[in-house]
Amino acid sequence: MKEPLFGKTLSQIQKITTELGLPGFTAKQITDWLYKKDITSIEEMSNLSKKARGLLAEKYDFGLQTFSNVQESSDGTKKYLFEIKPGQFIESALIPETKRKTLCLSTQIGCKRRCLFCMTGKQGLQGDLTTGEILNQVRSIPEFQQLTNLVYMGMGEPLDNLDAVMQSLQIITADWGFGWSPRRITVSTIGIVPAMKIFAEHSNCHLAVSLHTPFDEERKLLMPVNQEFPLADIISTIEQFDFENQRRISFEYIVFKGLNDTPKHVNGLASLLNGIKCRINLIRFHPIPNTPLEGTDEERLLEFKEALIAKGITTTIRASRGQDIDAACGLLSTKEMLK
Repeated sequence: MKEPLFGKTLSQIQKITTELGLPGFTAKQITDWLYKKDITSIEEMSNLSKKARGLLAEKYDFGLQTFSNVQESSDGTKKYLFEIKPGQFIESALIPETKRKTLCLSTQIGCKRRCLFCMTGKQGLQGDLTTGEILNQVRSIPEFQQLTNLVYMGMGEPLDNLDAVMQSLQIITADWGFGWSPRRITVSTIGIVPAMKIFAEHSNCHLAVSLHTPFDEERKLLMPVNQEFPLADIISTIEQFDFENQRRISFEYIVFKGLNDTPKHVNGLASLLNGIKCRINLIRFHPIPNTPLEGTDEERLLEFKEALIAKGITTTIRASRGQDIDAACGLLSTKEMLK
């Protein structure tokens, strides 16, 4: 099986062209074709010599893969299904808005973290995506040229697949790659502290931390990862880096009825996040099988939002999109694998 070129960095392509005895400038020509042109094969790289294309094609292919299926929600959200390996699938969600088109990317086939509220966690982990497989979700959909924002919030914990995620961010933001501004990209995490530090040191993209409660004992029940990386470690890590200028820090907070929607939680959040310039995104809970959790009612959700704003915390309620096709937060699961 030939190795894909798509998903490789300029330095990796330079190594390939050197090994093949091709001129030095060929590497930049190849990355232009990979990330800036609308082609899908090595043969279409028309400014490469026939000999160069032949040498490349002996060992490599372009590396793009089309999606297997797409579903469209009544609200316009689309969910794309990709078969990574025989019987192994991932999903990504396209969220269209008036002035934005956001793609929610997956980084793993399933997830090992088993958060109580997440369907992907119930699937378990089948493997990590390669850099090319992450970027393929961006490049291979019809809306690629219209995309305005990317969020690494699909299937999997992005910082459990750190190397591939960081390489994909490099390709998306590099001048020789897609050339996007880091301000158009947000990476989500449940709080993998060592990887958070590497991300914050080497990327200018936004960071979103899944919080869901300001209290460790509650968070352990919702998110087993809290036993390994408690809230104090997460907050301490965030405080070490500058998230006040071009780069933003936000906290994701699914609001559960009677569990994390009380005045005690408002005060706890104000205390935990004191001194951090941030945003809290409140998220409605979408019920999943075999969990006792329920979403809070709309009136309480609005009261919770206003109470946080009164504490000086910028707070929004995220619109629920794609629920009728299981594309909303926490619902991605590739049911084909579960049958």
